[in-house]
Amino acid sequence: MTRTPARRLIALALATAIAAPAWAQTAGQQPPASVAPAGASQFTVSDIRVDGLQRIGAGTVFTYLPIERGDTVDQTRIGEAMRRLYGTGFFEDIRFARQGDILVVTVTERPAINRLTITGNKDIKTEDLTRGLSDIGLSEGETFDRLALDRVTQELTRQYNNRGKYNVAITPTVSSLDRNRVDVTIAVEEGKAAKIRHINLVGNETFEFDDVTDNWESGVSNWLSWYRRDDQYSKEKLSGDLEKLHNFYLDRGYVDFSIDSTQVAISPDKRDMYISAGITEGEVYTISSVELTGDTVLPKEDLERLLLVRADQTFSRALLEFTTDSIIATLSNVGYAFAQVNPIPEVDRANRTIAINLQVVPGPRVNVRRVVFRGNTRTSDEVMRREMRQFEGSWYSQAAVDRSKVRLQRLGYFESGSVNIETQPVPGSSDEVDVVVSVKETTSGSFVFGLGYSQLSGMTTSIQLSQDNFLGSGNRVSVAAQRNVYLQRYSFSYMNPYFTDEGLQLGYNLWWREFDNSEFNTAQYSSTSAAAQTILGIPITETDSVSALFGIDRNQIFAFPGSTPQSIVDYIDAIGQRTFHAWRGELAWARDSRNDFLQPTRGTLQRVSLEATLPGSTAEYYKINYEFSRYWPINRALVLNTRFELGYGDSYGSDVSRTICQSLPGQPLPPPGAGDPNDVPGGTGSDGCGPGSQFSRTLVASGLPFFENFYAGGARSVRGFRDNTLGPREAAFNSTFQQPIGGALKTIGSVEMFFPQLIKSPAARVSAFVDVGNVFKDVDAFESSELRASAGIALMWRAPVGPISISYSMPLRSKDAIRDENGNITQQGDELERLQFTFGGAF
Repeated sequence: MTRTPARRLIALALATAIAAPAWAQTAGQQPPASVAPAGASQFTVSDIRVDGLQRIGAGTVFTYLPIERGDTVDQTRIGEAMRRLYGTGFFEDIRFARQGDILVVTVTERPAINRLTITGNKDIKTEDLTRGLSDIGLSEGETFDRLALDRVTQELTRQYNNRGKYNVAITPTVSSLDRNRVDVTIAVEEGKAAKIRHINLVGNETFEFDDVTDNWESGVSNWLSWYRRDDQYSKEKLSGDLEKLHNFYLDRGYVDFSIDSTQVAISPDKRDMYISAGITEGEVYTISSVELTGDTVLPKEDLERLLLVRADQTFSRALLEFTTDSIIATLSNVGYAFAQVNPIPEVDRANRTIAINLQVVPGPRVNVRRVVFRGNTRTSDEVMRREMRQFEGSWYSQAAVDRSKVRLQRLGYFESGSVNIETQPVPGSSDEVDVVVSVKETTSGSFVFGLGYSQLSGMTTSIQLSQDNFLGSGNRVSVAAQRNVYLQRYSFSYMNPYFTDEGLQLGYNLWWREFDNSEFNTAQYSSTSAAAQTILGIPITETDSVSALFGIDRNQIFAFPGSTPQSIVDYIDAIGQRTFHAWRGELAWARDSRNDFLQPTRGTLQRVSLEATLPGSTAEYYKINYEFSRYWPINRALVLNTRFELGYGDSYGSDVSRTICQSLPGQPLPPPGAGDPNDVPGGTGSDGCGPGSQFSRTLVASGLPFFENFYAGGARSVRGFRDNTLGPREAAFNSTFQQPIGGALKTIGSVEMFFPQLIKSPAARVSAFVDVGNVFKDVDAFESSELRASAGIALMWRAPVGPISISYSMPLRSKDAIRDENGNITQQGDELERLQFTFGGAF
């Protein structure tokens, strides 16, 4: 069973604390009980009686008692028996007496622990404390030992002192119960950690204090201490910082650097700490020569290219370690899993130079006997094995092992950081190893029947069965029904990522949707659509893949006279029908080098796709999308994500035109998309229309269809602006209210800083972001001055009831409404929404 580092530390400390008294008793220390006279001389035992037992059976006593009926006993045998029974730890008192030839053993049992309660602890988790206590026998149901409890109390106090909490108070309470039981309560008052008020280095003459201590975990109080907690004193942190100080000077050639003294002073109230260290810098050493010796296996000149240390350079231990690691990694990639490189320095203190001899010890070339998977209770071995790049029966390769780990993490079936791969030697064989892959599975599917809410869609009712790892096969299956104020959707999807052993993907999508755009912050029209699609994916390299989609769909549009923007009405009338049929195809290329599916910290995701309706469709058009996202690890507490998205669409082939009859101003409009009743051939005037009240108008359907336009703004785009409200707007006939209609060009950019350690949970993350973007009618309409920008903070949490995303942002660049001299709005401004959240949707 794998234990956490905290649990191992506590268990070891507590076991050490109580080991001394246990050893003393078993070694023959005189117990406190007295032995009643059993006769002036030895006698032969005819029977044995045990008195005082309550919970422990007599058989247990006889098992440990080294005396049986018929044995001859004396004081020596009685003393040995007493030591054996005390060694069990079951009894507080033991007495031996003689009644005739009967040996009478009278015992007083130690009470059993009925309940063990720990309160007030925050710095050390309760489960870690409980497991640590259980490992050394102090748990519910076990025999209670007062001395062990006292030792544990002292050890816990020491542990909190090491964390800088010198005001800690550990108060154990033992309450007696009936039937020889006790309740044990350990009350912890941690108090506040002592704050570091001053750090002083004596002897640093070459470098500034801030440069030397830049990467220390300990520091004086500053404005970031509430998050970094660097001002809280800890003995372990200080030891690590002094080691960093030593490395700082060694990396800059100060071979004779030494820490001469370290003093830690605490104020009388145990709240303030003062740290002082005396150092001797010494002189700078240079490298006189570098030699590579031993069995290099590969051509010596190949390994010499990996040398980062050169003659006449200033000595650097970091470069020396990088060099040895590079050589070891190179040898491990060709099967030498246990290769070593031993740097042997020859120091010339008179000339302040170092000659370095890198001795290569390759060890045996290792073959992988078996790849073993552990922890995958749902995911089948086959699903994991097909992601492995280290194969059984082949030479060991560290690069293949590392690549296998990344591929397993990117599946999304396992918790972030839970994939561990170890190499275990095969007993009795020096040239074989087993590769052991340990994982901790996470939820990869769900069955949801419930409610969701977002500011855009309001309340959503849904029932969804989805499984990214269906029955442990790695196949993705989803069946869903969703309904809210603007949408009804029913869908089914299936994807087999390994339709063939070579990694060919095959999937299907079926869906039907009834959509009311008037409730979606977009132009007021509704649609009913359905589609059937087939998806094919082909891997090219470890990170690159191409995919193709082919499908048919049907989209029926319903416009509202006097409410739908006129350009949409004109487009429908130009086409001459409300129903759009399409044969649709899509080609895409993607490169994904991210190191994790759920919480990536490094790597890049790129995707380029071309989607088009095929000739013969009602509307012939294409859309191009490019997505880019890269994660940059700044340090262990910061990860930077830069993201960019560009989309463009247009029609191809000949434009569709149509001439219709249009009512004069003040007269009722013909119904949008009415078709033949208003066609010119049906009119009676000189232009083919009715006399007086109507005139002819030629409509042209060109460009990207309105129902395929791009939109921007909202929680998944430019935060701080209402969903889908950025970009071109248009009013309906006889209306001043301008509705967002989207555009054919979308450009979105974002810079986001994640704080992985701010919330120590693999299911949650906090970030600060800056978003920039907008939507434009077409390429000619693009103006950088029209880009919108916002900045803010966000919390994203994969809760058990569904994903939750909350963001608060302040617009940095927005557009206000324009009013005339009478105060009337002539041009609407941006619709702002600083607090945005979604519940029940993906993020």
